[in-house]
Amino acid sequence: MLKILYVFAAWVLCCVSAYADGPTEDEKQMIEQKLDSFAPGMRFDSIDNAPIEGFYEVTKGTQVVYISQDGKHIFLGELLAVDSGENLTEQRRATLTADKLARYGADDMIVIGPQDAGRYVTVFTDVDCPYCAKFHRDVPALNAAGVQVRYLLFPRSGLEGRSYKRSVGVWCADDPVESVGIAKAGGEVEYRECENPVKRHYELGQEIGIRGTPAIILDNGRMIAGYVPPNRLIEELGLSANGQ
Repeated sequence: MLKILYVFAAWVLCCVSAYADGPTEDEKQMIEQKLDSFAPGMRFDSIDNAPIEGFYEVTKGTQVVYISQDGKHIFLGELLAVDSGENLTEQRRATLTADKLARYGADDMIVIGPQDAGRYVTVFTDVDCPYCAKFHRDVPALNAAGVQVRYLLFPRSGLEGRSYKRSVGVWCADDPVESVGIAKAGGEVEYRECENPVKRHYELGQEIGIRGTPAIILDNGRMIAGYVPPNRLIEELGLSANGQ
């Protein structure tokens, strides 16, 4: 975002506050003009109060930056609350991610596991990704722990080529759950054409900022990039291996 180097930093909060009122339309217009001079042509999703005095929060997709209310300084980094140790930027990204995923119901995903599962993870997956195949072998352990797995198809090479066609073939198969397992095991998948959400899955991944697969998103919106073993994922969800 902004085509500049992302700076990872910790911001010491002397006084965290939530403002009763957000920026006025005139203030938003001023900030937009400042941002446009900084990154010409870039449009942002929202401008609102930041959880720190003197700054506004600006979002694009699930990315969050902070700009001073006078428009003179932009802060790119992680905003931390010293007293609690909470990463406020990460929490905001999780909320934005959860909101975007909420636009997609189970009918728009490949769902594996009990329908009444208490917890779930949403996974952007590439049918030709070795670590996605490794994750897929863990799905039974996750299901046994009470975790439903929801796949969004994300061909890393884009919307052309072999992985995209195999993804469409998986979705259009008579049994997509069986077909995704075959594909991840390196098996052949018949290419079929049907109405499918693969393009929408891919575009959603781009909007969220997916750069690799598997990209695992917990049901609170927090993202875990890359493969993690099932016991760690179960622990992240606050569960045990037997679902308790």
